[in-house]
Amino acid sequence: MAHRRGRVGVGRVRQTGPRTSAGYSKKAEELRTVSIASAVETVQKLEVKLTEFAKKHKKEIQNDPAFRKRFLEMCAPIGVDPLSSEKGFWGNVLGIGDFYYELSVKAAEVCMASRSRNGGIISVSEVRDVLMKRGTRFHISASSSKKDKCKYSEEDIIVAIGKLSKLGSGFRCVKVGKTTMIVSVPTELDSDHMEVMEIAQNCDGTLSSRPRGTVDMDEVRKTTGWTEERAKRALDLLLSKGMAWLDLHQGNELYWFPSVWKEITSGADETSVE
Repeated sequence: MAHRRGRVGVGRVRQTGPRTSAGYSKKAEELRTVSIASAVETVQKLEVKLTEFAKKHKKEIQNDPAFRKRFLEMCAPIGVDPLSSEKGFWGNVLGIGDFYYELSVKAAEVCMASRSRNGGIISVSEVRDVLMKRGTRFHISASSSKKDKCKYSEEDIIVAIGKLSKLGSGFRCVKVGKTTMIVSVPTELDSDHMEVMEIAQNCDGTLSSRPRGTVDMDEVRKTTGWTEERAKRALDLLLSKGMAWLDLHQGNELYWFPSVWKEITSGADETSVE
């Protein structure tokens, strides 16, 4: 006698459903655990390779700003921060944590000494020029010769200021056109303020009748397409914070930016820091 195959009923689905679901969850968890373990193992291997690289190229990392920049870029993706502490392996082997701490202090001194002139905004290149002119040396330098005593770049200063910004000090780097500026006051600058300073930056005195590092209301409105109210709001804040000075030139009101002017003018006297 032929037997008819029974159909799978709702009761059967209910019986196997939870068991199947639990099986999928268990398998997913196993795969997740294996994946995490594999990622951790990969990172650990990379850290070992990075350590070997650091030991082998210690002098280059300490004395070559471009090499040091590339090394920090190698560290970032795997979460290694050689600057996080003076102690431990990285502090003992490289000492670059000390270097960036000292550099941040010296850079901050230059920024604060120039506040009365520029309102708390200064180009990274100007800060480096001041430190270079002073012959500032740091703990990381292995050589005492005059030729090798200033082994740091603008990128190093940007990294050092980045460490200060994490402490809530008000120091931070902002981009104005192609120039990186250091802001050392808590004033919030938006894109409008950056754009006004970029307009001043583009006036180098060669293609415009305006003096270097200046803007006027008409130029701002013409370049940006803003209303007079918007342009005035941006200029007034920069003026009130001392980042811009108001001057009368040939009967026109000009907004002069000391930090921008200093950056584009060669041969000017550098900021003195006692």
